[in-house]
Amino acid sequence: MMAIKLLTPQQIKIQLAKRAKQRRLEQNISRKTLAAKSGVPESTIKRFETTGNISLDALIRIAMVLDCLNEFEQLFEMKPPASLYQPAPAERQRGRK
Repeated sequence: MMAIKLLTPQQIKIQLAKRAKQRRLEQNISRKTLAAKSGVPESTIKRFETTGNISLDALIRIAMVLDCLNEFEQLFEMKPPASLYQPAPAERQRGRK
């Protein structure tokens, strides 16, 4: 597997879709069953597995059914301070232009 930093956004989406499909097949779940359990239309699941395109809401619903929601906790995780003398950054309310 190639380092994610070297991939394009499209390549990352395709890899994510392949892993989701593999997880679905490992659990012996059909697209139809996944659609029924997640509330995501079967056509959306098929499109996701072939193109990688999906809404965040639908992706989270699928992740919940496939029992891989914990992986979302690592996304945008705050990094710890580099040293004991460096205070944690204050929580920002909004960004600058």
